[in-house]
Amino acid sequence: QPQAQPKGRELFRGQRKESEGSVDCPNLEFEYGDADGHGAELAELYSYTEEPELSHNRRCFEEDFHTQVPDRRWLELARAQQKAYVMHLLDGLEVVNRDKRLRVARAILYLAQGVFGDCDNEGDVLHWSRHNCFLLYQLGTFSAFLELLNMEIENSQACSSALRKPAISLADSTELRVLLSVMYLMVENIRVEQETDPPEWKTCRETFRTELSFPVHTEEPFALLLFTMVTKFCSGHAPHFPMKKVLLLLWKVLLLTLGGFEALQAMKVRRREELGLPPLPEDSIQVVRGMRAASPPTYAIELVEQQQQQQKPRGHRSRRPLMKQDSLDIYNERDPFKNDEGGVDEEENDDVDSGIEGELDLMERDTLIPAMPAQRLPIERVSFPKGLPWAPKVRQKDIEHFLEASRNKFIGFTLGQDTETLIGLPRPIHESVKTLKQHKYISISDVQIKNEEELEKCPMSLGEEEVQETPCEVLYRAMLYNLPQYMIALLKILLAAAPTSKAKTDSINILADVLPEEMPITVLQSMKLGIDVNRHKEIIVKSISALLLLLLKHFKLNHIYQFEYVSQHLVFANCIPLILKFFNQNIMSYITAKNSISVLDYPHCTVCDLPELTAESLEAGDNNQFCWRNLFSCINLLRILNKLTKWKHSRTMMLVVFKSAPILKRALKVKQAMMQLYVLKLLKIQTKYLGRQWRKSNMKTMSAIYQKVRHRMNDDWAYGNDIDARPWDFQAEECTLRANIEAFNSRRYDKAQESEFAPVDNCLQSVLGQRLELPHDFHYSYELWLEREVFSQPIRWEELL
Repeated sequence: QPQAQPKGRELFRGQRKESEGSVDCPNLEFEYGDADGHGAELAELYSYTEEPELSHNRRCFEEDFHTQVPDRRWLELARAQQKAYVMHLLDGLEVVNRDKRLRVARAILYLAQGVFGDCDNEGDVLHWSRHNCFLLYQLGTFSAFLELLNMEIENSQACSSALRKPAISLADSTELRVLLSVMYLMVENIRVEQETDPPEWKTCRETFRTELSFPVHTEEPFALLLFTMVTKFCSGHAPHFPMKKVLLLLWKVLLLTLGGFEALQAMKVRRREELGLPPLPEDSIQVVRGMRAASPPTYAIELVEQQQQQQKPRGHRSRRPLMKQDSLDIYNERDPFKNDEGGVDEEENDDVDSGIEGELDLMERDTLIPAMPAQRLPIERVSFPKGLPWAPKVRQKDIEHFLEASRNKFIGFTLGQDTETLIGLPRPIHESVKTLKQHKYISISDVQIKNEEELEKCPMSLGEEEVQETPCEVLYRAMLYNLPQYMIALLKILLAAAPTSKAKTDSINILADVLPEEMPITVLQSMKLGIDVNRHKEIIVKSISALLLLLLKHFKLNHIYQFEYVSQHLVFANCIPLILKFFNQNIMSYITAKNSISVLDYPHCTVCDLPELTAESLEAGDNNQFCWRNLFSCINLLRILNKLTKWKHSRTMMLVVFKSAPILKRALKVKQAMMQLYVLKLLKIQTKYLGRQWRKSNMKTMSAIYQKVRHRMNDDWAYGNDIDARPWDFQAEECTLRANIEAFNSRRYDKAQESEFAPVDNCLQSVLGQRLELPHDFHYSYELWLEREVFSQPIRWEELL
């Protein structure tokens, strides 16, 4: 009998190793931001199969440059000479001959890539790339390339030849890739701010931002052209479009024109001031940065411990409550609800029978030494922040519900939305209402919804609403009529790029801009292409997840119903199950994937001699602890899921119906605080629907939610006692929301609606006396028209009453 315990422990260790390194996963030193480092973002523009084109660009530039400026290097030229040469290149873009145009475009691309042939190290390449991009922009290169891009999109010959081909490769999108690469390099280099930037560059950046946000010549912002390319690609009319480059450029254009997360936070603070709302209780970006990751919940341990307890004789059991108490003292001394990682080592199992063995096993203790935790305490106590990270929030609706329930209980009737009258209610209720009001939070959305209701009620007396012409407003107005198609197209591409999706015949081919003309022959080439394809898909997921999150956040700040319109179309296009499907994989292996060959990354490959690639060097990959872009994508997708489901019972039920709890719980294995926070938020909103047994066997997750997620006073998330008493009419909820969105869109954007309030001519004589223009052949079909429109139509006399 004594042998049972070590066996159980070995079994647990074996299972723990299998469970994707959950306990052994190290803390990930990841800093979330608008984008990755500047070099990494430029490197992701190129696939490894495009690498030979770098030297081709260089040749095109040098052949032309040496005829114009003999015996000189680009870096040695004075600024005036550089300008003169760029103007010469831009003239070359005006020629009719397509091949000559392409050679000039390649020479300009080489400039934008940082004239790497003259540079000695990566830093120089990046420096000259920035310098040249600002120079190119100042001389009007971007608008010249925009015209070429428009021509190339309309090029029906390229579309039809791509449609006829059985397999599309890099060669089909050569012109488009060169144009998009130049535009991407310009947008990315101008977007990134550095302290050493001269004042003229800062002015340049603002001018560029305005030019992209508020179009002067065309009727639409630049981002809309890229959205149109995405829908055209997904509809199958242009399968040769290089989608990765389009999506990367679209994301960066939105980042430049709308602003990143820091800018968004500043805009939110400013908007609250304008509306006279109290300041935000905390800066959410800073709070999340200061968070620590919790240990992930374990799976196998409860089963092992239960087996152990069943095998042990009753003699042991009499001592167990003392041991449990002992272990509780250790944890109480550390006060699990005051620090950020409290309750982390506590077992998920709620059963009193599970003693200290399992808990210490988690910390890899082989022997029971009560002195050990006591020695560690002072160190841990120093590093743990006290208190909960977020200030609690209360909505006006919560106070109303609380008072309604209290009045029904103590007085027997309610007073509607009155939150001031407390007559007849006992003293503790007065105290509760006071506390609730202290933490009351009015969001910008609440104010916007209220304004919208008033405008709907009194359109005449309130008159025209003043709408600020922000980049966000201009973009929404441009996207409005095709917005459902844009969302469906983005999700289609996301589905095709997700690692969990199977290759189906009807799914779109997103590899047109990565597959070479000649497929690989050797094993080494196949391995390289395999890595390239996986990397290509990861970059697509990263750009779509980032741009969707950016759109949702900016539209929400601009107007809540713009955000709801986008959200609803994402939900209708099955975004919720798609994201859950994405997470239904081994997330740890996705985040630690090594789908990159660092020696082939730009700008390294341009200045260093490439070593001989071997299967071993390809397999080794880089030595990073995790893949930045994949962790970034996962956090973005979780944030999108949160945005779609927050305060929407119908969508929360979708999470429950699609059995998201085990999928999300697996994602907690990633020891990164921000990712864990968004997973815990998603678990919190559905906890009350998951039943008591789930809560009982997931106490560790429950305690992590308590520590990391913001508290809403009166929110019964952990118990869900009254859930059966309130069956939600989910369809009605979505329909009401849809009606509100449509009312908002038609009021603000359908100018034809104004005729509803225009004066009406109701004099019978003048109306009948008006001359109407009839079609010239009308007298031939007059009798037929009478029969169809007048005699055969039943007259509803009651409608005249």
